[in-house]
Amino acid sequence: MTAATTDLFAFGEERLEELTSARRSPFFAYDLSTARERYRRLRAALPGRVRLAYAVKSNPGLPLLETFAAEGAWFDCASAGEVSAVLAAGGTGSGMVFAGPAKSERDLQAALFAGARVQVDGIEDVARLHVLHTGTEPLRVSVRVNPASGVSEAASIIGGGGPSAFGVDEEELEDFLAQAAAYERVRISGVQVFAASNELDAGRLLANHRTSMAIARKVQELLGRDLDLVDLGGGLGVRYAMSQPSLDVRSLGAGLGRVLDENPWFAGELLLEPGRWLSAPTGVYCARVVRTKVSRGERFVMLEGGINHLLRPLMTGQSFPTLALRPGVGVLGGSGVSAGGRPPLEGGDDVPRAEGGELVPTTLAGPLCTSLDRVGTSDLPTDLRPGDVVVFGQAGAYAYTQAMTHFLSHPAPDQVWVD
Repeated sequence: MTAATTDLFAFGEERLEELTSARRSPFFAYDLSTARERYRRLRAALPGRVRLAYAVKSNPGLPLLETFAAEGAWFDCASAGEVSAVLAAGGTGSGMVFAGPAKSERDLQAALFAGARVQVDGIEDVARLHVLHTGTEPLRVSVRVNPASGVSEAASIIGGGGPSAFGVDEEELEDFLAQAAAYERVRISGVQVFAASNELDAGRLLANHRTSMAIARKVQELLGRDLDLVDLGGGLGVRYAMSQPSLDVRSLGAGLGRVLDENPWFAGELLLEPGRWLSAPTGVYCARVVRTKVSRGERFVMLEGGINHLLRPLMTGQSFPTLALRPGVGVLGGSGVSAGGRPPLEGGDDVPRAEGGELVPTTLAGPLCTSLDRVGTSDLPTDLRPGDVVVFGQAGAYAYTQAMTHFLSHPAPDQVWVD
């Protein structure tokens, strides 16, 4: 396979054939060496004052957390369960931030027990932490701010401006900070702004980061003391189609260096919270074809797995890259492979190739008894047959743990970790 193709599917063709031939469908497979390489590539591109906190929500698999912990990553957690998973993987509370718009008392207790940096979303969080914190020194926390304007993203998932369940509205900051000052056991010393989701344009991300720094400066002036942390959130995107560009992390890193130079008032650390960028390219989801049909002019391929395993295409309207594979034969083609429908095979042009037929628009449907069970659309070969496998790329993020696993009581898919 070409480098452009393996960037979407984690594994080369030979390895995909081995996996699909040896395992029952459906299953997820993840390549930990890809996770390690991507973390190191991003770390090398960033200034030293920029910390990396892996967003656990994207994929909380223990082998993945262990891999990032061994690399020295911080972690962005949003539940007591994620805190426990990070600690079990070797992470520490000193390298952990804790977020969420509706934190339960159990969540806050877990974060405090671990020693995580809590991001407060309102005065209620401050009041409860004031009661729960038992240390002799004030508890340092960050405030999440919902920006009034100046942010831009391609698709609003958990960032952007406008009304939001997250954070304190920027225009209410002064009142919030005045109220928070009454709770002497809690000390606001950081700011978090999450202003993008799956953004592929480094320039757009940097424009949002400059907005975040302007907000942070306002908070520092209102507090009358230095901030030690500005959390820029996540939003580092991955491509879901061959036609899309990849995020230029070198440009992002160089731009963040300029952002620091432009803000000499800030002497603390910046924090990035990439999740999808680190985890998505590590994983694939593989499901066998059960049957195909044409209904009133629309072509369907029915798979052994559906939104009970892969919900995100239904939620966002964005399909994962796909390719069709026939065990023992090879890749037939798909929307996620290079021009012509089939990627070059290792070994040269004289290697036998699968003949997959013409690529045609196809709706991918699962086994659930609901018309909602659609896991995307793709250009797939006309001669797909039962037993062939559809491989979904970029499935290492927002897949296994985001799906409707228990709906209709189908078994959960296996997860295979490869290093």
